[in-house]
Amino acid sequence: MLKCAAKKKERGIFKIKMRTLLFITLFLVTSMEAQTVFNFSKNAQLNNWYVVDDGVMGGRSKGSIRQDQEGHVVFAGQISLKNNGGFSSLRYRLPEPISTQGVTQVVLKIKADGKDYQFRVTDQIGKRYSYITTFTTNGSWQEIAIPLNSLYPSFRGRSLNMPNFSGDVLQEITFLIGNKKEEDFELLIDSITLR
Repeated sequence: MLKCAAKKKERGIFKIKMRTLLFITLFLVTSMEAQTVFNFSKNAQLNNWYVVDDGVMGGRSKGSIRQDQEGHVVFAGQISLKNNGGFSSLRYRLPEPISTQGVTQVVLKIKADGKDYQFRVTDQIGKRYSYITTFTTNGSWQEIAIPLNSLYPSFRGRSLNMPNFSGDVLQEITFLIGNKKEEDFELLIDSITLR
């Protein structure tokens, strides 16, 4: 009889442990779900998106932003090297900072023209530098995962002797093209998420 009671107690403890393990697993899975930074659709508002070209330094590059029929944002234009120019950027200042706690990567769903682009983040408005990386496009829709800790600090094209990104928030994101040559460009963006 004592053996039977001990076995029932043991099964009860096992069930409690299994329920606890299941709860922890579900909690971890739901906390690791993607957090949307921006999902482009026909109804998306582009109010906080804006283009900054090398004209701020006297250059002649021209970038523009629009939405296509499917709602994707299209960042397109021409890069000119005249007057020491050579870049165009598309920036998004988040209405509210987004926490990066528990996040390890930014995932971009994009389609572009086979050219290299930079992805940049800022964790504090007013900082004079960004954390950046370069990604290559292939002419097809791609999902590009960028580890946050791989973003290195840079100011006006120069790497800074500082640690890589380890901030708690994102306040601005930027797409930039500046490949040191004159070229037309077109980048379509479907979504930006944190995972």
